[in-house]
Amino acid sequence: MPIRGVLFDVGGPLDTEVTRERLIDEHIRAAFAAAGHPIDDAAFADAVRWAVDSFAPDAYQAIIWRLAGQDVDLSEHVYRAFAARAHERQIFELREGIPELLDHLHTRGLHLGLAANQQHSIIARLDACGIGRYFHHREVSGTHGLRKPDVRLFLRACDDLGIRPANCIMVGDRIDNDVVPAKRLDMRTVLFRTGRHRAQQPRSWEERPDAEVHDVAGLARAIHLLMES
Repeated sequence: MPIRGVLFDVGGPLDTEVTRERLIDEHIRAAFAAAGHPIDDAAFADAVRWAVDSFAPDAYQAIIWRLAGQDVDLSEHVYRAFAARAHERQIFELREGIPELLDHLHTRGLHLGLAANQQHSIIARLDACGIGRYFHHREVSGTHGLRKPDVRLFLRACDDLGIRPANCIMVGDRIDNDVVPAKRLDMRTVLFRTGRHRAQQPRSWEERPDAEVHDVAGLARAIHLLMES
């Protein structure tokens, strides 16, 4: 099937999230310390690996749960303190080379859309950094209430773009949230290995992405190859 559209996750492919993820780690550890349970580096790294390897839907809740030793009261206390500082983590760091890639894809006539678990306010940030105009589908989970890996989020995006899932490429940084649901709909998939989930591995051959990339240059090549295949 000819490729007519590309869906992008925001965190990872578009937003490097380097500062945001560093703050997330700092805020989780600060909340534990304030509760009288300081966390050392090894324990935190173990919790992150466990959350990623277990395909936890909410990695941050899973990290806290692991670090709290499955203590419900402590987990809820820490999560409330962590969530209360969410406004400090509202940072968008545009990945270098993304504007040029989006412009190239747009010029080629591809329909571009978002497929992201984000607050609706992310749209204004995309507009502010000059890339929002490239997306024909501008809805995220905060817009309609659907969250990945729910396939309805992808179907809604494709419907809005006026294309079939089989004519679309999904670009994301997680196997569980991006690759698996997209493949269920016969979409082509590109895994952008970056950030907290960069080492996440498929649980079977059926969850393997069509391509894996580590930078924007690799992403551009992967999209081109998938369009030509």
